[in-house]
Amino acid sequence: MRNTRAVIMMLVAIALAFGAVLVAAQWINKQSSTNTQKVAVALVDIPLGSRINAEMVRLVDWPAAAMPPGAFNDPKALDTRVARTTIQRGEPLMEGKLAPPGTQGGLSAVVAEGKRAMTVRVNDVVGVAGFALPGNFVDILVNTQEEGMRNNTAKDPSISKIVLEHMLVLAIAQEAGRDDTKPKVVNAVTLEVTPEEAEKLDLARSVGTLSLVLRNQIDPKPVQTAGATKTSLLGKPVAVAEAKPVPVAAPREPAPRRVAAVRPPAKDQVEIIRGLDRSTQQF
Repeated sequence: MRNTRAVIMMLVAIALAFGAVLVAAQWINKQSSTNTQKVAVALVDIPLGSRINAEMVRLVDWPAAAMPPGAFNDPKALDTRVARTTIQRGEPLMEGKLAPPGTQGGLSAVVAEGKRAMTVRVNDVVGVAGFALPGNFVDILVNTQEEGMRNNTAKDPSISKIVLEHMLVLAIAQEAGRDDTKPKVVNAVTLEVTPEEAEKLDLARSVGTLSLVLRNQIDPKPVQTAGATKTSLLGKPVAVAEAKPVPVAAPREPAPRRVAAVRPPAKDQVEIIRGLDRSTQQF
């Protein structure tokens, strides 16, 4: 009897413990399900300008308190959307990283609303030795001649001036990826500009030579400059006194030489005295 009673008590204790575990597990699952939500994340690396499909996305649990703004919980809503920036694997897909619905893939999806993409020809010097990469910001420097000064010899007409500032580099050559940080020397750079900036850039490259100036990405403050000329570069020119020409006297004509009169040879003379009178007789 005693053994049977002990066995019964052990079985009851085991059953109660098993029931407590089931209740605790259900409570934990219920609490976790109420504190998380499904979020669509990238299953693979999605390059900039690529069209998204179902094979690139998966749903994962995400804490409800830390839900990313603009996140998606339905993979169907991401079908045919275009990535506006490069999205890494495991990164949540958000509206701010995608182009507007209906946008076709390619570089046009990266251009912001109201902006344009314009390409300028560069070389290893103009392109900042290949350090101007997609996602960087540059200033545009033009070297030209001031209008109205080309025929003025009193003032040097050459001038270098920054005409556009804080221009976003969209692509270099045919590459728009922003993950690579290695310098690349290319022959063309595509910039994001407004219509007014596009007009200035087109005029600048037609009237002079262009140079790109790489700038800090977190420094959007514009700087107004007057431009650099040879006078401002080398300082004010020193006035040099012009040497006055020394007047040269006209050569004088030689004075005529005086020729002494040649006296005829003297003849023999005889003085004759007659009383008080005297006379001379020549022979």
